[in-house]
Formats: sequence, structure tokens, C-alpha cells
Amino acid sequence: MTLVAGVDSSTQACKIVVRDAETGALVRQGRAPHPDGSEVDPAAWWTALQAALHEAGGLDDVAAISVGGQQHGMVCLDEDGAVVRPALLWNDTRSARSGTELVAELGGPSAWADAVGSVPLAAFTVTKLRWLAEHEPANAARTATVCLPHDWLSHQLGSAELITDRSDASGTGYWSPATGEWRPDLLRRALGHDAAVPRVLGPAEKAGETATGTVIGPGAGDNAAAALGIDARLGDVVVSIGTSGTVFATTAAPTADASAIVAGFASATGDFLPLVCTLNAARVLDAAATMLGVDHARLAELALSAPPGAGGLTLVPYFEGERTPDRPDSTAALHGMQLANSTPAHLARAAVEGLLCGLADGLDALVEQGVPVERVILVGGGARSEAVRQIAPMIFARPVTVPEPGEYVADGAARQAAWVLTGERPQWQLGELATFKGEPTSAVRARYAEVRDLTASR
Repeated sequence: MTLVAGVDSSTQACKIVVRDAETGALVRQGRAPHPDGSEVDPAAWWTALQAALHEAGGLDDVAAISVGGQQHGMVCLDEDGAVVRPALLWNDTRSARSGTELVAELGGPSAWADAVGSVPLAAFTVTKLRWLAEHEPANAARTATVCLPHDWLSHQLGSAELITDRSDASGTGYWSPATGEWRPDLLRRALGHDAAVPRVLGPAEKAGETATGTVIGPGAGDNAAAALGIDARLGDVVVSIGTSGTVFATTAAPTADASAIVAGFASATGDFLPLVCTLNAARVLDAAATMLGVDHARLAELALSAPPGAGGLTLVPYFEGERTPDRPDSTAALHGMQLANSTPAHLARAAVEGLLCGLADGLDALVEQGVPVERVILVGGGARSEAVRQIAPMIFARPVTVPEPGEYVADGAARQAAWVLTGERPQWQLGELATFKGEPTSAVRARYAEVRDLTASR
């Protein structure tokens, strides 16, 4: 049996799966936590990767490995390759003003959309580089190379040079999916001087080998790896409910949305991956469960016991600010409270509906960009909630397909590793699919649209 490994170095943890390269059968797996926060020393990722690999039985019998990693994270290296400062992660919003400045300097949102397919918000690497130049000029001056979390980890594993892939490069704000080229002028505009960047590999191109001879694949950004993990094809729209919420699709042509709602990313397969991202996703369920003093199973029961629309109670779930829409300083808000709907069940329902309404706005934005929707696939930790599964088709006004729970980012990285090894994209079947249907509740979406702007700032 030939084995391949896939890594998901996410915001919260490092997860590893080891699979049969031919069938995709899971052989073993491992996991290790990451530190909390939006600023992390990359050494913590390496420590977690080593711990997860140990739990997963190591790499001695693994033929190939690829790393899927959280997008956007700014890893700055000096001339000797040492880390300059802790990495700023995608969910660090301190660079919001820097993004506004960069957009204006280039001539507005349309200019950025034309240049790199996306309008940079606080999550993007390019805005973090501008923040670094403004607030930590000494660290900016020391920065000789800029890379991303998965690039750095692949290099630590043994790739001789810093490499990346199209999907992760497309989240920097200085690489164009349409042309397949870096935009050093945009990096220079942000950082104040030139810096080296990783070489961009193709979907199945070998990056190098570990010290023990395990082939290293190009890796991918987390959402692109998840799309590969569930084998999403043209016409599929994936809604992922994890630490962040994402709505994305595989398309044959690049997109360029000047509204900044849809990011025009690239996929891990050579196609494109238009994507909408929200900061508030599974943690909305965490917050609701905490407020009610219940676990997630009970939260789902409560939500399903309340009527659609939660009796007029609407939650705008901007607990951590928000990326889409671009309101980094916003707070969450609860609207429409009455004596009749001030119950645990109504609050639970409002939390689930508020979470899903934000993602439904993202689905609408993809449709406006001409993305076909033949199937909606629901994944991520939040998709394990029975309330989310049953209420989603009502909010999305479409049937929803839910695969068996899995580590789809790590699975996608493993699938890529097998692709690099064999030269053919694996046709693995990794589990059964369940389909959920429900009567559309347009009134819930309409009510949410009325109040989603009525939030306070921090």
C-alpha cells in the first residue's frame, strides 16, 4: 500500500490524515492545537505539525505529503531566512485602515479588482505589509522575503526553496489569478521596498523532498484544499462553516468584483475559486450556546423547536467585527425582542438563522458574478449541527448536500499529494452524502436585510 499524507494547518489546530494513495482509505491521523489569537509565532505551527505527525505515526512509510494552510497570514523573513516577527493571521483586523489607504492610492476598488481579481481588505497579506511599514518600520526594513503559512511549513518540511501555489498566492493581494504573475509593484507599494516571494508551482508539481525522501507537494490555501478534498466540480458551491464562514465555487474563468464582496481567488486544480468570506461562523453557535448555558446538541434542539423567523427575533452576528460586509469594528446586535420571543428557543433559532443569512448573502454575491449553482455542499464544524443542516435549505432556498464529517482541508492536501505522486488526480470516494430540503423562508432573509446595518462599533 502506498501512503500519502495531508496537512491542515488551520487557525486553531494542525490536523493530519494519512491515506491510501490508490483508494483514499484513511489509515491513521493526528492532531495538535495552535495558540489562540490573531498573531502567532510560526514556530508554534512547526511544533504542532511535529506533534500531529507523531500522533499520526510519522512519515517513514509515507510517499508524499502536502500542506493546506490558512490563507493570507503574513510571514516575514530576514536575509538569513529567520522570522522577523510573529505572523499576522487572516483574522487580525488592525490593518483595515491600511487596506482603505491602498485601495484609494491605486485608484479605487475597480483598479484592484482588475489588477489581482480582489479588493484587499484587512485579511489580505498586502494590507498587513502596509500596516507593518507604518507601525513597525524597523521590522519592515528587515523583511527580505514574504511568504504564507503553508509556504513556510513546506519549507520547514524540506522544500529546498520557498514555494507556494496559485490558490494561496491569490490571497496575498499582489498576485494575479488572471495572468498567473506576481505584482511586485503592489508589494512594494505596501511594504515600501522590494521583497522576495515564493515560486508558484502548478497543481501537481513537486516542491522537494523531506530528509527521509517523502515527496512534498505544492500545498494550497485552506479553502482551495477543502474544495479538492470534497472533489468539488464546476457547478458546485461549497459553504464552509468553520472559524470563518466561506462560500466558494470552482469556475473555469477568473472573476473580478469591484464591490469587494467576492474575492477572485485561484483554485488548487488550475481553475479559479471565487470566494466570499465572513469572520463570524461556527463561533456564533459557540456564543449562543454559552449565553444559554447549553451544549451544541441542546442548542440545535432549541433552535428547531422555535418557528422560522424566531418570532421576529433577528441576530446580526458580528461578534468579532466582520469582513463581508467590511465592518471590522462592528459588534453583534439582537433586534426585535419582545416578551413572547425572549426565550432560549427563539434566541437559538435567531443565532442559527443569523449565521446562515450572512452566508446566504455570500451565495447571492457569487450568483451576481455569474457563478452557476447546481449543487450547494455544506461542510465544516458548523455543518455538524442538526439545526444548521435543517435550516440551511430554508435560508438558501435550495437543497443542501452534506458529506460525512471529515477533515476536508487535510483530505484535499492528501489528494494533492497522491496527484503529485501518480500524475493523475485521484477519484476517491470519501463518504456518503445526505441531502436536506426545506420550504424557503424569504421573510427571514428580508428581515435580516432590514437590520444588518444597525450595529454599533467597538
